[in-house]
Amino acid sequence: MAIALQKNQLQGNTQIIGTLKPKSSSKCLARGVVMADFWLISVPLDKTSLTSVEKLKHTITKTHLGSCWRFSIPDLKVGILDSLVRVSDDLSKLDVLTESLIKKTCQCLKEVMEPTGDKVQEHDLANGVDLMNRVTKFQWDKAKYPTALPLSTLTDIINKEISQVETELRSRATTYNSLKASLQSLELNLNGNLQTRSLNDVLRKDDLVVSEYLTTLLVVVSREKYLQWEKSYESLSEFVVPRSSRKIFEDGDGGIFTVTLFKRAVCKFKAKAQESKFIVRDYSFDVEERKQQEIMKLTVHKKDQYGIFVRWLKVNFIQVFIAWIHLKALRVFVESVLRYGLPVNYQALLLETDRKRSKKLKEELSSLFVHLDPTASMKEVSCDIPGLCQQEYSSYICFHIGTNMLEISEPSTT
Repeated sequence: MAIALQKNQLQGNTQIIGTLKPKSSSKCLARGVVMADFWLISVPLDKTSLTSVEKLKHTITKTHLGSCWRFSIPDLKVGILDSLVRVSDDLSKLDVLTESLIKKTCQCLKEVMEPTGDKVQEHDLANGVDLMNRVTKFQWDKAKYPTALPLSTLTDIINKEISQVETELRSRATTYNSLKASLQSLELNLNGNLQTRSLNDVLRKDDLVVSEYLTTLLVVVSREKYLQWEKSYESLSEFVVPRSSRKIFEDGDGGIFTVTLFKRAVCKFKAKAQESKFIVRDYSFDVEERKQQEIMKLTVHKKDQYGIFVRWLKVNFIQVFIAWIHLKALRVFVESVLRYGLPVNYQALLLETDRKRSKKLKEELSSLFVHLDPTASMKEVSCDIPGLCQQEYSSYICFHIGTNMLEISEPSTT
């Protein structure tokens, strides 16, 4: 009868209680994320536990502590006990790695899309809603994760999938960030200080004398030294052309002056200028034009790569998240067999609550299912570091699923 009841209850993820009032989309959009905490719990299908489940439904409805769904997990191959213990350990480690990859992908997407302002928030909101649907309407992907395969093989499939995405994310992020850094460096020089900025927009080739014997130098002079420059530049070398200096550009710090002299006196002039804290800067029209062409080329390339990278991030973020939910389902199945024994006989429920009501809901769960293990601690301590709460123990099986894109930092199990 219990088996029949389980099969009847696990036909689909039909919502059985829905009492949390949804937050307004405008508030969610303003915050850029959708706040949702899910707990995937498992209890045996004994008479006392089923009664407790009914009490839980009634309490949630009456006190508005959250919402509840049946969570469908297919019949999987149990294997031997030693194998189950190893799989449990592997899944626990993989859970932490997968959660970390989700956070990295989210953060990378946020950083890449940051300049688009509200579009980031709109994307976060849309994805937050989508993620909630992925959890509440979860269906096992039998094509990708065949249920006839051993649990260890299913774990390996997810592990391989996660590893491939992580490797590609690292490679793509490095390539994109390198491209971005190169462009920023060129743009910084183009619009930088007087010693580095491009002057092609203010300087004409006619402004520079370039002949067999003469050349024109560009000298950076601070504002407080303008008068000193005007009075002394001709004396810095006897080969300076008189009255050849003129100011071609200035900003808040100073200006750039030209000076024409014989080529053979350039080295001596530079040394004398440096003594007076006048800086002679190198400049070439051809070099600057090549830099501007390179900037245009990199700008186009970055725009193309931006679109490709963002699409890749969005697609793989969802794929990794779906793999993560399958991993959670595997953990529930394995832990249920280890905790409740054979034959496989448990009920999985998905609970949603907000952070204000989570403590009260935990207390209610501990009270309702204390009969499963009277020695379990009645107080459950939260943990902010994934992977460090694996030793926490409660009378019922419970795993946390976060759908807040940039705040998936709750413990993986409670």
